[in-house]
Amino acid sequence: MKLSSKGRYATRAMLDLAIHFGQGVIKLKDISKRQQISALYLEQIFIPLRRAGLVRSLRGLRGGFTLAKPPQEIPLSEIFRAVEGSVAPVRCVDKPGLCQQSEDCITRNIWAEIGRVTDRVLESITLQDLASQHVVTS
Repeated sequence: MKLSSKGRYATRAMLDLAIHFGQGVIKLKDISKRQQISALYLEQIFIPLRRAGLVRSLRGLRGGFTLAKPPQEIPLSEIFRAVEGSVAPVRCVDKPGLCQQSEDCITRNIWAEIGRVTDRVLESITLQDLASQHVVTS
């Protein structure tokens, strides 16, 4: 099972905002440069993050983004739900009707448990937990 680049990059971008929390709005081009993620891709990633209420944006010359709430109040699970939806490894876990065998499928229980465990791990880690591990280099 692999997490998509969208989820990984959203986490890195949100961590960047957490590290700079309280310093005003941060320009996407600065996040792009620091995280080595395309600014165009970041623009796409920030749309669902804004819709989910995880970031606030300010338009204009001095515009940019900031976290909508403190980093300790944002678990990684919220970021993944905003950009990925479910973290279940297969679609039939959330939508059993997609597979004719889902009612009798023995392996579906395994996939459901993997999804629950993954969600619990992502729920237990906040942006603040990650930001506190950040080491400033000059």
